[in-house]
Amino acid sequence: MAEKQRKMKNGSKLLIDSLLKQKVEMIFGYPGGAVLPLYDALYDGDIPHILTRHEQGAVHAAEGYAKATGKPGVVIVTSGPGATNAITGIADAMSDSIPLVVFTGQVVTDGIGKDAFQEADIIGLTMPITKNNYQVRETKELPRIIEEAFHIATTGRKGPVVIDLPKDMTIMEAEADIEVKLNLPSYQPTVKPNKLQIKKLMEALSTAKKPLVLVGAGVLHADAGQELVEFVNKYQVPALSSLLGLGAIPTENELFLGMGGMHGSFAANMALTDCDLLINIGSRFDDRLASAPKEFASNAVIAHVDIDPAEIGKIIDTQIPIVADAKETLKEMLKTEVKCNDWSDWKKLNLSRKKLHPFKYDKEQKTEIKPQKVIEFIGELTEGEAIVATDVGQHQMWAAQFYPFKNEKQLITSGGLGTMGYGVPAAIGAKLGCPDKEVVLFVGDGGFQMTNQELAILNEYNIPIKIVILNNQSLGMVRQWQESFFNGRCSESVFATQPDFVKMAEAYHIRGIRIEDPNTVEADLTEAFKETGPLLIEVMVSPTEHVLPMVPAGKANYQMLGVD
Repeated sequence: MAEKQRKMKNGSKLLIDSLLKQKVEMIFGYPGGAVLPLYDALYDGDIPHILTRHEQGAVHAAEGYAKATGKPGVVIVTSGPGATNAITGIADAMSDSIPLVVFTGQVVTDGIGKDAFQEADIIGLTMPITKNNYQVRETKELPRIIEEAFHIATTGRKGPVVIDLPKDMTIMEAEADIEVKLNLPSYQPTVKPNKLQIKKLMEALSTAKKPLVLVGAGVLHADAGQELVEFVNKYQVPALSSLLGLGAIPTENELFLGMGGMHGSFAANMALTDCDLLINIGSRFDDRLASAPKEFASNAVIAHVDIDPAEIGKIIDTQIPIVADAKETLKEMLKTEVKCNDWSDWKKLNLSRKKLHPFKYDKEQKTEIKPQKVIEFIGELTEGEAIVATDVGQHQMWAAQFYPFKNEKQLITSGGLGTMGYGVPAAIGAKLGCPDKEVVLFVGDGGFQMTNQELAILNEYNIPIKIVILNNQSLGMVRQWQESFFNGRCSESVFATQPDFVKMAEAYHIRGIRIEDPNTVEADLTEAFKETGPLLIEVMVSPTEHVLPMVPAGKANYQMLGVD
């Protein structure tokens, strides 16, 4: 009997088949010479492709998609400058544990290491900022590499994986029906918690007098918001969150004290100072939360739940370490019944601090628009249900302070890397991932000018997001630090001239409006939010407003400025 003829496909078709197997819904990218065979395969339309206007925008859009949906974002860029333009977004995703699979074009295999046109050592460049990276050297290896990449990106502590793709690997053929079996013996993240450690944690809770729960992004990555709220409510433990943990507990929950850290609430930071048991679930104790590690929760037994063992004990000494998935850990915590002390006085103290020292601003003055008011009122207009994307700076902190978050995966922002230019493309990615949800972007006039070319996507793909530029005519957070710590010497932080942002929106065929009158700002915003298509709203806000409270760098959490 004649041997059955083997079905062959080129690397590009194999790649598309592998993405379909992973149920990829869309790809963000920008074509170039090294990836032309792959884009030719995309022409058949099996997977929608979103053409961004810059490779950095492509990666941030994929991040926004991933944060809003929980699914991995997929990116394709070309070699050389295409790949290097993507590095900022890859580093951002690594810092915030965002699952991405990024395909970077590469020169043909024989040209690697010979300074070929548009060659860059993307493996060397991305090694410190990825969970893993690959360079494809045989076309037949593509299905296995892609299977591994998606598994690594989406399990354990999530993060970006880069696949460097020499052009000839996308042209050469290999067997189309090779069965892929996942075999990663050295990659086995611990998901289930150690039950003895759970017992130790719950015993510590039973003897505590001032317990506190710290909520990090790990809770959201694990889809553990429901279990977290159940645990907090069951034992009536006060809770705070990191910036990236916002939304895990609804703002309206009485036990929620707000965000902690540099621009956190008085109640949250004082609770960190006074607690005798701190249960950290999915936060890495970053320096914006624990600016003075030696004085951080110094009276407390520290319990730290994290799926990444490298984070435990890295910054804060931990007495009860639990390496596991947040959802699985909370399930075990809920199963373990303990009788606790009466900490009603501790609860009352925290609630009184929350009531006496809320986030605030001058609501009476009528000469300029307060940015906090804009965010607070938009929170009312959207009933706290919108997906909120931000860029980085003062507006980001005001959004964290004044928007009434209710849901998981509701805040789309750059935390660890603090990437200006993140906002516009990330908001686009979030809306594409969640088309049935309202998406509002808060962005500063500085960050907006870094990636505003992505406005082109809004009209082309009819993406109805609302972009709110809080224009204080400066790099607001830089200016605030200069005014606070550099004797008011505002060196290169104030813009002498700016483009007309409304006309810029119109140039991209979307509607733009400007709001300048503090007496009509609520009416103007109400009218604007009736718009059903993409809309840019430029709000001319106070140029001198500071984000307060503030814990100066290197100071303890109780050493807040601007509380009263």
